[in-house]
Amino acid sequence: MDLQKLGMRTRQRAIATLALWALATAHTGCVTAVAAFQPQIGDTIVLSTTDADGASHERVLSPIDHDGQLFVAANHWPRAWYHRALENPDVRVTRDGHTTEYRAVPVSDEERERLLDESGFPLVGYLFTGFAPRQFLRLDQR
Repeated sequence: MDLQKLGMRTRQRAIATLALWALATAHTGCVTAVAAFQPQIGDTIVLSTTDADGASHERVLSPIDHDGQLFVAANHWPRAWYHRALENPDVRVTRDGHTTEYRAVPVSDEERERLLDESGFPLVGYLFTGFAPRQFLRLDQR
């Protein structure tokens, strides 16, 4: 192999290595940026939903306690738990080790606007979640 071809391959490998390094750095930077703008979570709940086949699915969520009512928000595009709760609104919530039965109720337009105003969600949160529309469910104890 002549030196010119060897030099070309070395340059190509160096460029590929730098490109991979830049992608990895950018990805890590984005993940770090997303983490920096995550809301500070106090407590969490585990919401158990049931699919059409009767299988139970669990999702960890941040509860919104407002005026004596419990709400949850679907903030991201992957929201299978939200659609399962709409299809089968009988859900279970585990909070601080206690499990309670609830009925998931979609909020009215007025209630949604009030929750959007009062629950707070930074613009950067919308950016990093792909501008997913926030949807809320009120959890009424059964």
